[in-house]
Amino acid sequence: MEIVIGSIVRSKAGRDKGDLFVVLKCEGEYTYLANGELRKVDKPKKKKLKHLQGTNCVSGFISEKMRNVGKVTNSEVRKALADYRPLD
Repeated sequence: MEIVIGSIVRSKAGRDKGDLFVVLKCEGEYTYLANGELRKVDKPKKKKLKHLQGTNCVSGFISEKMRNVGKVTNSEVRKALADYRPLD
């Protein structure tokens, strides 16, 4: 699973292990993540790709807005995560 801007991912390591995030930016082996609550979009979490687990879900709204406008709000990130429903 390729991790792209707008992907919903789960942290595999660190104090935020198990938490869901939205990918805001990708730079090489690093991504910048936010969840709109503890990790705001104006101060995203920098995390290596190997510490993330993809969920096979991409928020179309987030990826489109990041491509067109270049930024999203915390409430939009929270809504994207709330709309995510795993297939368990």
